[in-house]
Amino acid sequence: MLKHLHNREDFEAKSLSQKGFTLVELLVVIVILGILAAVVVFSVGATTERAQSNACVSERSTVEAAVEAYRASVGSYPASMDQLVKGSGSGGEFLRRAPTWYTLSDSNGNLALTTEGTSKGCTT
Repeated sequence: MLKHLHNREDFEAKSLSQKGFTLVELLVVIVILGILAAVVVFSVGATTERAQSNACVSERSTVEAAVEAYRASVGSYPASMDQLVKGSGSGGEFLRRAPTWYTLSDSNGNLALTTEGTSKGCTT
């Protein structure tokens, strides 16, 4: 890599401390690494927000599908999330666990955001 420097007579004449990097060169490298680290941190922050938004959309569509499956199976909309999670008699279990960000707002299968979902930025 440094063959052109190594072949020079001056290189052989220098002591070990004279062959190293200068303080300015080391500082430039440290500043560049700091800038790259800052870019990575901000990139990860944006990814987290997108992941939260995608989780809200996914949970909403899952609950909507479970509500419609319940209606198709039982003949009416569920009165509470417990009916979707625990099932109701012949209905069976439609969700493995209660949703984090959504709840049923009425007996027509309409969904409403919970306080936690609203604070996390979920939309209706």
